[in-house]
Amino acid sequence: MARRPAFGLGKRRLAAGVGNLVAHRFQKFALAHLLRDLAADPRWRLWLALTPDRPLRLPGARRVIAQGGGDLGVRMQRLSGGLPSGAVVFIGSDTPQVNRGDIAAAFSALGRADAVFGPARDGGYWLIGFTQAQRRRLPFSDVRWSTRHTRADTLKNLTGKRVEMLRELEDVDDAESYARWREVRVEG
Repeated sequence: MARRPAFGLGKRRLAAGVGNLVAHRFQKFALAHLLRDLAADPRWRLWLALTPDRPLRLPGARRVIAQGGGDLGVRMQRLSGGLPSGAVVFIGSDTPQVNRGDIAAAFSALGRADAVFGPARDGGYWLIGFTQAQRRRLPFSDVRWSTRHTRADTLKNLTGKRVEMLRELEDVDDAESYARWREVRVEG
């Protein structure tokens, strides 16, 4: 899931701290990196869900679909209903550290659990996935999106379900998370 990479439109919280140019460059880099790394893997089909809902061609994006309106939970519910049957994994485009191993680990976890999370340092998540059975009732009611409560609210809605956690990564949304990501990127 991604916001259309357009100068001055996406990554507003990040742009407030680092400027429009840096935010736009990060957005383009992160999306291109994920498409390049994840799209060619034959173990899954990658769909790029964009907002706003206008056609766009991007290298590596073979299947581009519109997210539609509503909050993030409403959009994921809609997308889940329109995708082929089977387990589904959602990732955002704000975590360029995601690699093929992370996606493979998520699908593997869904062989044992109803849901899988890739926890983000900010209290949200960079990945969430569900089995086919769990897709019928996604856990997004009363979730406080884009807050430190997002993951906890979603987990509360999964009470009684088997949930697995992947590694924690930085979800780059603001100047502080961008600085932490850059530091890890330079060290790695």
